Amino acid sequence: MTKSVPDKAEIALEYPDKFYVGTFEKSSRFEAHLDPTGFALVLERPGAEDVRKSIHMHIAFGLLAGILCELAATVGQIPEDDILHRDQLTEAVTQLYRALTKEK
Repeated sequence: MTKSVPDKAEIALEYPDKFYVGTFEKSSRFEAHLDPTGFALVLERPGAEDVRKSIHMHIAFGLLAGILCELAATVGQIPEDDILHRDQLTEAVTQLYRALTKEK
């Protein structure tokens, strides 16, 4: 089951001889879940063959934990008056914490 992308994502993939970039916005869909070894994310942009695209990522738990620590260290980059995004992140992290600790 996929959900609508609530904001947007910009993806860039760089190889020595190629560069790919794509944007996934509200018309796109996403799926995210944890499995026994890490975090899986799928972003899909539907449409005709010339515009449709998708990315599939799997990140092991250790790397995911490192990413979350780096995000915590840089949260000051979100402006203090950006209440909407601060509230969205706070709610999501609270839900994750409660699920991990089985707190209700």
